[in-house]
Amino acid sequence: MSFRYAARRLRARKPWSSPACVNGPQTSKVTPAWQTSRAVASTPSAEKVLFPGALNSKFTNTLEFLRPSTQEAISTYRVLDQYGQVLDKETGVDTEDEEALSLYRNMVCLSIMDLLMFEAQRQGRLSFYMVSAGEEGIAIGSASVLSPADVLFCQYRESGVYLQRGFTLDQFMNQLFSNAKDAGLGRNMPVHYGSSELNIHTISSTLATQIPHAAGAAYALKLQNQQQPDVPPRIAVCYFGEGAASEGDFHAALNIAATRQVPAIFICRNNGYAISTPTSDQYRGDGIASRGAGYGMDTLRVDGNDIFAVRRATAEARRLALEDGGKPVLIEMMAYRVGHHSTSDDSFAYRQKVEVEDWKRRDNPITRLRKWLESRELWDETKEKALRSELRKEVLVAFDKAEKQKKPAIRHAFEGVWEEVTEEQKAHVRELRDILERYPKEYDVDQYEDGLESLVKLSEGK
Repeated sequence: MSFRYAARRLRARKPWSSPACVNGPQTSKVTPAWQTSRAVASTPSAEKVLFPGALNSKFTNTLEFLRPSTQEAISTYRVLDQYGQVLDKETGVDTEDEEALSLYRNMVCLSIMDLLMFEAQRQGRLSFYMVSAGEEGIAIGSASVLSPADVLFCQYRESGVYLQRGFTLDQFMNQLFSNAKDAGLGRNMPVHYGSSELNIHTISSTLATQIPHAAGAAYALKLQNQQQPDVPPRIAVCYFGEGAASEGDFHAALNIAATRQVPAIFICRNNGYAISTPTSDQYRGDGIASRGAGYGMDTLRVDGNDIFAVRRATAEARRLALEDGGKPVLIEMMAYRVGHHSTSDDSFAYRQKVEVEDWKRRDNPITRLRKWLESRELWDETKEKALRSELRKEVLVAFDKAEKQKKPAIRHAFEGVWEEVTEEQKAHVRELRDILERYPKEYDVDQYEDGLESLVKLSEGK
C-alpha cells in the first residue's frame, strides 16, 4: 500500500468507525467554555455583536470613530498635595509615623548614595553609575508594601527597591566596584544588582527583557499558588521606564500576562525622558496607562512624587493581582527624572537647565514627605542635618572598604559557564596563563584575588 493511498484511507475514515474500534473507548470531546461562549451567533434581536473578537460590543447605527484626542486624560491618583497636605482627611495615609520616618530615611540615604557615587564616577573611581533623583518614592514606596516572597524584576533605576528590601550599603559598593565580595563576581557592569536572597532577579542592560521574564515567572507563580494552597501566595512585580514600553517585549509581555491571567504588577516609571527622547516624541496616546486598558488589564495612574499614594496603589494592586486565581495589573507612576540618564549622558544637551531646577524646587518625593513629617512635628532642620551627616558617613565607610578590596579571582572569567570547565576552556586558561607569565610588567595580576595562582590551579584541574 502506497503512503498516499494510506493517507487518503485515514482521512476518509470516520472516528471509531472501524470494526476493531466498535467496542473501544467512546471518548466525547469536551469544548472549553471560552470556545462555547465565543461560538454564540447573534440573533436578529440581539443588542450585542457577539463576534469572537469583541463579545461585549453593542450594535449602533451611528457612524462615529473613537477619537482619543477628544477624551479626557486618565486621572492621576494622589494622597498628598505638593505641600504635604492630606487631601482626604478621613482616609489618611495608611502609614504609621515610625514607618514614615523609616521610609524618609531610606529615600535620603538613596539620594546621598547617588550624589556621592556620581561624583566618584566623575573622579574616575567608578566606571559607570545611574542616579534615581526624582524617583525615590516610586521604588521605596512600592517595595515597602510588597511581600518579601514576591519575585521582583527591576530595570536600572530601582536601587531604592533593593535598599528597602534590605540590600546593604556594603553590597551596593561591592557590586559597583566589582570586587572579590561582589555576588556577581565582577561579571556585570555597575548598577546591575541582583539578590536571590531578596528574590530580586539580576538587572540586565538589555532594555525591556525583564518584562516578558516577569510575565513568565508570574505564570509559574500562578501554578505554584494553585498547587500549594498552604503557602502564602506570591506575585511577580516588574519595573520599567516609559522608554522600555516602546519595545516589542513590553507589548508581548502584557498580552501574555493578560490572556494567561497571571498574578503580576507591572510598574512603569514615566519620568518624561527615554534617555534624550521626551515623551512627546515617544507616543501620541495618553501615556502608558492607556495601553493597560487596551490589553484588558486593571490599570491606574499614580503621582510618583507621593509615596503614600504609591504605597496604597501598590498594596491594592497586589490584592487585585491575587484575586480569582490571579490577574495582571498595570500602574503608571508619574515622575520627573531630575538627574542625567546616566554618567554617560549630559541631559542639558536636550533640555533646559531651568526646567530641571524648577522641578527640584517645586516638587519631588523627598521634599513632599518631609513637608508632611514637619506638619506633624516629627521632623525639623536639626534632625535633617544630623540624618544627612550620619548617612553620608555610612556611605563613605562602605565605599572606602569596597574600594580597597581586591578584584575577583581571574579564574571566575572561565567558571560558571558550564557545570565543569571544559577541555576547550582549559586550553584558553593555559593560553592566558602563558601570556600573563611572559609579560608580567604589562599585566598587574596582584590586584586580583589569589593572583596568577587561581589560573594555575584551574589549568591543573584543582
